[in-house]
Amino acid sequence: MSLAELRHHAITPQALKAALSDGEEIALLDVRETGVFVRSHILLAASAPLWRLEVLIDRLVPRRSTRIVLADADESLAHQAAAKLVRLGWRNVSVLAGGTQGWAAAGHELFGGSNVPSKAFGEVVEHSKHTPWISVEELHERVERGDDIVVVDSRTPEEFADFSLPFAHSLPGAELVYRIQELAPRPETLVVVNCAGRTRTIVGAQTHHRCGNSQPGGFAQGRHHGLAARGPQAHPWPRSAIA
Repeated sequence: MSLAELRHHAITPQALKAALSDGEEIALLDVRETGVFVRSHILLAASAPLWRLEVLIDRLVPRRSTRIVLADADESLAHQAAAKLVRLGWRNVSVLAGGTQGWAAAGHELFGGSNVPSKAFGEVVEHSKHTPWISVEELHERVERGDDIVVVDSRTPEEFADFSLPFAHSLPGAELVYRIQELAPRPETLVVVNCAGRTRTIVGAQTHHRCGNSQPGGFAQGRHHGLAARGPQAHPWPRSAIA
């Protein structure tokens, strides 16, 4: 199939910018390899590499009438991706004219990294709410000293079982609100939330405060490489949850 046969409707960067904020359902998929995507992409784009598109599309865009815009660096892959989606039954498909290069040339920003919107949300929460924090060094000193302190890990049970701080308890996501009183019933106990990065620690600590818990709380800030991590022998809280 020639490139001419593969070409599909194109949407300009300006039109895409407007569509992303018009309140209607839209899916922006970047069809480059994930490693390339992480280096530079449009903020609200999801990674959907061309070679995996058939596997991912049902989960990423379950409604076949949803507007879909496909992006790459320069349209070299997006038209092939559009042809695949049309064959699979997704008809409302467009290609970003000029790709991310065209997006940048139009004066719009590109972002590096993974899960950028959620990470940005965490930073906004900390900045606006002044979420308290404790350094990893101080945390380690206080745990070693035997202070009244409880450390909870807000990652998924699978991530926690893979590795965790040796003194942490697994309370993923909203479990922090549901179970923290079982783990730290004393109002003076310091509750510290950690994860492998920052976002879930910030959101967890701020949620602890917002829900009216009496204990002081904060998040562990800094790199945990200097603290020994434990592996698959780690357990969730409560112990009765162990299958």
